[in-house]
Amino acid sequence: MKKNLITVIIAAVLVVIFALLLFTFQVRQSEVAVLTTFGKPAANNIDQPNLYFKWPWPIQQVYRFDQRVQIFEDKFSENLTADGTMLLTSVYVGWRISDAKEFFPKFAGGSVAAAQRQLEQMLRSAKAAVIGTNNLADFVNSDPTQLKLEAIENEIQTRVQKELVSHNYGISIEFLGIKKLGLPENVTTAVFDRMKSERTKYISEAQFQGEAEATKIKSAAERQAADVLANAQAAATRIEGEGVAEAAKTLSVFQQNPELAIFQSQLEALKLSLNQKATLIFDERTPPFSLFQNLPANPSTK
Repeated sequence: MKKNLITVIIAAVLVVIFALLLFTFQVRQSEVAVLTTFGKPAANNIDQPNLYFKWPWPIQQVYRFDQRVQIFEDKFSENLTADGTMLLTSVYVGWRISDAKEFFPKFAGGSVAAAQRQLEQMLRSAKAAVIGTNNLADFVNSDPTQLKLEAIENEIQTRVQKELVSHNYGISIEFLGIKKLGLPENVTTAVFDRMKSERTKYISEAQFQGEAEATKIKSAAERQAADVLANAQAAATRIEGEGVAEAAKTLSVFQQNPELAIFQSQLEALKLSLNQKATLIFDERTPPFSLFQNLPANPSTK
């Protein structure tokens, strides 16, 4: 009896599991599902994680898609710029399924690989159109302010997104950027020579500006030095004139009394001799020490 009960319970559980597999389906957080009835998609996408009910196949069928961002890189391809230079470019793209109901019928079984192949074709056309309207200097330039990479990337993304919308592919471009830039070998040397010429031009301009500024500073310094020298010479002339005038006053006195002039010069010489502490041995008959002759006697020695 117990064995029969266990068998019945197991059978019931299996029936419930089988029924759940037939009549329910689960959608995960990273998924979006399309429920078809006799091959036709339902009105709305199922993008909320939950357990849902359905009729068993062949009445209804569930198709699940990854709604996370898919990333791929297109092939390194050649395109002509507006100024006739061959440029090699490679672009990376981040895209996601924005409308699974539209995406599902456009690509067999909702194939992500087929969607990426279609995107690559669109990118190839968009790149050729955008690169053809820009010069090489917009991609490669010694002056960073002249680069237009961000604007070019935005234009390529806009072109591809418009085409996706116009064909109702159910895909949206989340981001797009240029990953690689290259030049054919026969073009590389010419481009480098042009960049070198531009850099040399910038260096020459900088040197010219530096020399002009140096000349300006040097002229100002020379003008200032000339002013200082002129003021110094004027002051020296004034002082010399004052000295000559003072000497002229003294000269008239000395001319009237030559002995006073001799006495004054001997005093100055004696003053210089006695300027520092020293022991002098001299001949009283030799000027200026002759002043010590005929000195009055010291009263204390009398």
